[in-house]
Amino acid sequence: MKNHHSILLVGNFLSEQVSARSVCEDLAQRLLEAGWTVFTTSNKANRLARLFDMLITVWINRDQYSLASIDVFSGPAFLWAELVGLACRSLRKPYVLTLRGGNLPRYAQRWPRRVTRLLRSAAVVTAPSLYLLEQLKVYRSDIVLVKNPIDLQKYIFKLRSVPQPKLVWLRAFHEIYNAPMAIETAARLIPEYPELHLLMGGGDKGDGSYEKTLELARRLGISSSIEFCGKIQKTDVPDWLQRGDIFINTTNFDNAPVSVIEAMACGLCVVSSNVGGISYLLSDGEDALLVPPDDSHVMAASVMELLKKPDLAEKISKNARRKAEKCDWLIIFPQWEKLFNSIVNRTI
Repeated sequence: MKNHHSILLVGNFLSEQVSARSVCEDLAQRLLEAGWTVFTTSNKANRLARLFDMLITVWINRDQYSLASIDVFSGPAFLWAELVGLACRSLRKPYVLTLRGGNLPRYAQRWPRRVTRLLRSAAVVTAPSLYLLEQLKVYRSDIVLVKNPIDLQKYIFKLRSVPQPKLVWLRAFHEIYNAPMAIETAARLIPEYPELHLLMGGGDKGDGSYEKTLELARRLGISSSIEFCGKIQKTDVPDWLQRGDIFINTTNFDNAPVSVIEAMACGLCVVSSNVGGISYLLSDGEDALLVPPDDSHVMAASVMELLKKPDLAEKISKNARRKAEKCDWLIIFPQWEKLFNSIVNRTI
């Protein structure tokens, strides 16, 4: 018998393998704690296996869930969302689409008809950033903003009024996150700050970025200043962040990265490449410093500015925490539950 307090979450549930814990994994846990029956897919690392698992899960649990929530990324993963959406429609299951990929606007320009068709097929479309909402509203005008959340109480705030040359980089090793730029930034700073320490944490996505980053550090002669930590479990992220004072985000594409919000919650001073949705999340000179993409010279200069200007660092640290407080799960989860309940109630 159909359970009207049940949901299928379709996204990346890969934290036990190669990826950081995703928002949909945390959402699944909180829905369970709130009394929902929750089905999830997929935890398969192989792409074809993941797609197959998603479609099979949609089908075999068809009498057990009332609606689905599907994460949408660009590239090949967009096809997965299309096929899962098609399967849900064939079963007359309403679904929510959540726009995740920072490269979706560019993808939509290339495939406007596909993006329009998918977005307009959903009961509701949500976006975690004003960037994606603004960029994709031409394909669907009523996109709902639901921010990427964190469990704020786990991130203890420490004011960085006199930051030290202790840098943290926390993303996956993949070309879109441009890890070598972090090495180049450190190399530019070490002549003036020989005690500099750069902590780099993240899973290896297998595209050669990790090896390239290691080799660059060796070639520049700064390997002793770099600490490679591998994949960091979600529960350990706050402790790792507290080991640094300045968080550098070197990505080439981005939306509303949780890692940046986590760093802000801890009070780290953020220096980020200004790409995608970053300028919608961060305010240059107020709660972060923004630099051009793939420009280690400017990023190093911005880090140095924070090290030499305590008043600026203190302002950014305080404002960063204030902004992160608006992303607490205590604020965001009720928005999700209200949205899901409104769809279920429509279909009863």
